[in-house]
Amino acid sequence: MHTLTVETDTTLRGTSTNANRRSIVRIGTVEIGNGQPVIMAGPCSVESYEQTLATAEEVKSAGAVILRGGAYKPRTSPYDFQGLGVEALQILTRVSEETALPVVSEILSTDDIEVVAEHVDMLQVGARNMQNFALLRRLGQLRKPILLKRNPAATVKEWLLAAEYLLAGGNSQVVLCERGIRSYDPELRNTLDLAGMALARQLSHLPVIADPSHATGRRDLIPAMSRAALAAGADGLIIEVHPDPANALSDGKQSLDFPEFRSLMDMLFTRAPYSTLPSA
Repeated sequence: MHTLTVETDTTLRGTSTNANRRSIVRIGTVEIGNGQPVIMAGPCSVESYEQTLATAEEVKSAGAVILRGGAYKPRTSPYDFQGLGVEALQILTRVSEETALPVVSEILSTDDIEVVAEHVDMLQVGARNMQNFALLRRLGQLRKPILLKRNPAATVKEWLLAAEYLLAGGNSQVVLCERGIRSYDPELRNTLDLAGMALARQLSHLPVIADPSHATGRRDLIPAMSRAALAAGADGLIIEVHPDPANALSDGKQSLDFPEFRSLMDMLFTRAPYSTLPSA
């Protein structure tokens, strides 16, 4: 098995020389990394209780087991919708209780750790914050699962070393997420780096999932990239779903509507099931 080299002699907690020793991260009754693909799905942004509940009920019915939903939205423009904040967290808590779906949502700042952790089951560190070391150190002290997204300009080594900040703090419940790297093609928001994802699974014992929504920025490419990610060994997918993508307040172009998500789930698990994922 390949190993990750660093400038010091420190033994990295996230790497493994035993190909058969892979971590399983538990979120309620859901296990990520046990060989069965886990699907997280939901709206990019929580816009209302009705929108979030409808989406949660639909994605659960189609087979998703974790609800994703943005309360705090880091946007390139300060004039774009930034999320509902605490109100969105309260909506997520209510919807989670009504649907029995655990929730993952993004954390932006060390100031918000307590309030976000109070309302969600898994905290997401977004791509922009992958190397926010103050945030990573604080989350390392938390005893809740963390979803660590790869920055679009980060190497696999930088991504895994970011995870080390969480692991070194004592939080072993870390899931990596490949969400695309920056390329020169203006037709794509990012490019899904399946080789990098597979390498991360070789170098680390941590579960690795893929985000085909952000990795492409195009809903028409999500099915193909979802199949490709699972075939390459992803432990799961996180997919944006909205009842009316054309009128979504954020990322509508990369969100599936309800029939499209149900069709995707049927394609992945009915016509082409992935019963056993390859070990790295």
